Amino acid sequence: MEVLNVWHGETVGDFGTFPPERIRTPEDAPTKDAIWVTNVTKPTLTVFRPPKEKDTGAAVIVCPGGGYWNLAWDLEGTEIAEWLNTIGVTGIVLKYRCPRRPGQIEELPAPLPLLDAQRAVSLVRSKAKEWSIDPNRIGMMGFSAGGHLVLTTATHFAKRAYEPTDEIDKVSCRPDFVVAAYSGYLTVRNSETLAPYIHIPPDTPPVFLVHSTDDNMAKVENSAVMYLALKRAGVSVEIHLYASGGHSYGVRKTGQPMWGEGAPSSTLPRSQQPSSHWEDRCAEWLRSLNLLTPTK
Repeated sequence: MEVLNVWHGETVGDFGTFPPERIRTPEDAPTKDAIWVTNVTKPTLTVFRPPKEKDTGAAVIVCPGGGYWNLAWDLEGTEIAEWLNTIGVTGIVLKYRCPRRPGQIEELPAPLPLLDAQRAVSLVRSKAKEWSIDPNRIGMMGFSAGGHLVLTTATHFAKRAYEPTDEIDKVSCRPDFVVAAYSGYLTVRNSETLAPYIHIPPDTPPVFLVHSTDDNMAKVENSAVMYLALKRAGVSVEIHLYASGGHSYGVRKTGQPMWGEGAPSSTLPRSQQPSSHWEDRCAEWLRSLNLLTPTK
């Protein structure tokens, strides 16, 4: 696999002093079933290529979740890229900046990851010829806070969140499609009102949303309200809401879902949760957009 820096030289817009990047120990990690990365100051892209005989020419930038404090690196990053490879898609995991910088409010999304995500889309598109990727089939897929990040990137492409630094920043940062799973930060806290910092232009790319009704970490209202807002804006959108499944399940079929505060509504393992096959519905959606037909 190939790993490359998102920024050339200094990371744009950063501030504060942090210890070295590290993987959190099981004792201080949010869960024990994932590799949790934190103290990211040098964003990277890790590229997972599908077998040549299966390669469709499509690519997806994957944004793991973690509340903008950490990144669930394997559960919502590398494992997602590996699944994308099975359907012929290049998976590219974005290691974006975390934790929040000093003074950034916990109830609001962290602003700096958007810079990394916009730059990542332009960087991947600038590499399209070199990597044999179709520059018009570059999407994003995000989970939890990463779901918010990909939706923000999909709706904030007209103007970058930073001043362009080089030729790469002259390349479009608009993703061609977006998948957002159990996203947070889309509504006003504890309400069914779209967050005021979300604005949806009519040329927002097609969106696929997935969420579980019993998610106690990021309430299902986040995706439901976002679906209605996208629909009203005339954006092509598909949503899948499941009765149970909890939070932070990625594409795993083993273990127990993360439920958050309160007792779970189900004790079934991941493999028996209604949400356990959401990726099959996602692949069908990608096929319906003609994104899994190999580029000639």
